[in-house]
Amino acid sequence: MAYKIPQHQLVKLPAWRRRVLLVSVLLGFGALLARGIYLQSVHKAFLQQKGDARYSRTLVLQAHRGKITDRNGELLAVSSPVESVWVSPPDLKLTSENKKALAKLLQMKVKDIEKKTADTEREFVYLKRRISPALAGKVMSLEIPGVFLQREYKRFYPAGDVAAHIVGFTGIDDNGQEGLELARNDYLSGKAGSRRVIKDRQGRIVEDLEAVKVPQDGQDLVLSIDRRIQYLAFRELSKAVEQYKAKAGAAVVLDAKTGEVLAMTNIPTYNPNNPVNIQGKTRNRCITDIYEPGSTMKPMSVSAAMQFGGYKPDTKVDTGGGTLTLGPATIHDAHPHGLISVAQVIQYSSNVGASKMALSLKREELWSTFNQLGFGAQTQIGFPGEVAGRLRPYKTWRPIEQATMSYGHGISVTLLQMARAYTVFANEGELKPVSLLKLKEAPVGHQVFSTQVANDMKDMLELVVQPGGTAIKAQVPGYRVAGKTGTAHKLGPGGYEEDKYVGSFVGMAPASNPRLIMAVMIDEPTTGEYYGGTIAAPVFSSVMGDALRMLAVPQDAANDNVVIPPGAAEDVKEAM
Repeated sequence: MAYKIPQHQLVKLPAWRRRVLLVSVLLGFGALLARGIYLQSVHKAFLQQKGDARYSRTLVLQAHRGKITDRNGELLAVSSPVESVWVSPPDLKLTSENKKALAKLLQMKVKDIEKKTADTEREFVYLKRRISPALAGKVMSLEIPGVFLQREYKRFYPAGDVAAHIVGFTGIDDNGQEGLELARNDYLSGKAGSRRVIKDRQGRIVEDLEAVKVPQDGQDLVLSIDRRIQYLAFRELSKAVEQYKAKAGAAVVLDAKTGEVLAMTNIPTYNPNNPVNIQGKTRNRCITDIYEPGSTMKPMSVSAAMQFGGYKPDTKVDTGGGTLTLGPATIHDAHPHGLISVAQVIQYSSNVGASKMALSLKREELWSTFNQLGFGAQTQIGFPGEVAGRLRPYKTWRPIEQATMSYGHGISVTLLQMARAYTVFANEGELKPVSLLKLKEAPVGHQVFSTQVANDMKDMLELVVQPGGTAIKAQVPGYRVAGKTGTAHKLGPGGYEEDKYVGSFVGMAPASNPRLIMAVMIDEPTTGEYYGGTIAAPVFSSVMGDALRMLAVPQDAANDNVVIPPGAAEDVKEAM
């Protein structure tokens, strides 16, 4: 029998209290309903964002950067897979022992790890970039929650410092920083892909949220460079810079028929695999630095006189006592030669002879020749930092300036411009464009000189490397050589500096049918020897001889063609 509560023990609530309680409950339910509606509609995006931040990840799928090879397929730059360690601070569970073990493996300090992982609002923090897969495996074997790996690529440069100034290098994010890595970055890098997934608290992928966006790998870049010739030029230039204790040196080797750059090297250089302490060493001086070319400019001005002024190789030019006075200035020859032929003006490197021939021309004729040869304009080779050089408008020229420009003073050029200009003598007067990329066929240039003028000048340039010329040390066993030396004072803040020089040589071989053109420049030698025929011509000889034989270019002279005249130890001086 059920127990019945006595009537007097029942507590009767007042009607108003029942109503208040009912209203409170209804209001509570209403508030919860409103909050639910608010969270499910108005504040939906925020909640989804927070949820995604916890479990959803967009994984970047790195594109493979294209290779850079030389013309023969030899690697100059290649990417290898590496791993980067990253953490999600909100999910990270680090014990004191784990911190120490992780710091030891990554060669970091414990306090650095603590600092990087302190901000729990961040969802992605790199701990260490680009470590080896083996080391990455050891890190993951610690099984620390919140520690993950991301696949990346590290760039390697098999040619090292030999080709550093051409190839350049990439930064930590695999973007080009110097050289062709920078200039052709978009072409090489491709486009990264992505994959959006849900991960659990252990970092394991639970579900794919979207279709994978496949990465587009970068394209390979095939350069015109021949790694073998590049090494030869680097080796010999390094020896010369060291021997003459020079500030710097540069060298360019061109294919005479196509204008392709087969070698381009600079000293000092750097290691692109470990680009530290490289300030001042990354400039590709062949393209980014200008200098006054000195007497290597004489073939251009003398050819202009032959083209426009009717001069022939045997035309006589009176150089008098080796001086020419124009107003307050006097031009000097190293030795007085009197009445000499145009061919001897080139052979003896006569400033007076070149000046008189240049002054016989209209200013615009000489300027037009220099302009058509590419001076004062970029070569459009597509290299970052290329400069145009300096060629002033002819309307401002005074007679002394017209004269000095004929032998390479008062005009500034790059070494690449100088090498390119000599393609006119290798191609019957046609100037070839230059290229750092391998070409499928020889490009069409433009005609600057007539065939007769170009061939006559090429023959005269052969005299420069023979007895009586200024470049006896440029001779190559088995091959005829044509070329020209240059020696010039450097231009400083207060004018030409008496004790600072640039010695250079530009030449081609075999002279009967030029296959290669090489330009060499030695900047500020300090041993007391500075003539181009002394310090630059031997570099040309060593590189050219080995390169021609390497390319199996047929000889056009006997093996004993090198003539060393009596007293060859004393080089023929040239005027500056």
